[in-house]
Amino acid sequence: FIPKYRRKIIYNQYRRDLQDYIRLLCQYKGVKIIEGHMMPDHVHQLLSIPPKLSVSQFMGYLKGKSSLMMFDHHANLKYKFGNRHFWAEGYYVSTVGLNESTIRKYIRDQEKHDQVQDKLTTVEYSDPFKGR
Repeated sequence: FIPKYRRKIIYNQYRRDLQDYIRLLCQYKGVKIIEGHMMPDHVHQLLSIPPKLSVSQFMGYLKGKSSLMMFDHHANLKYKFGNRHFWAEGYYVSTVGLNESTIRKYIRDQEKHDQVQDKLTTVEYSDPFKGR
């Protein structure tokens, strides 16, 4: 899932606080974090959710409560994210079967992959108004 407007907000003190909030909220609901990584502009998690909770119910709880916790502890964020909406609407979910180790590796290596992609896709733009 991603922050509102895909802002690159998940770093430094916000990253540590979000990790703590998400761990705490998962613990409250009996959800096991198998793997997780916070990128500057999105979150990857591999979770084991108990059968008594639906995925949508848990994601609503996790995003809603973590958002409230962020705004309570970081009042300055309300100027960037009006109306206490820290996370964007929606999320991507997939069930995991035999490929759990592949997904764990993907989550672990995603930041390195994104950094390499950013370096490869850097384009020097020319001024379109300048004569050729």
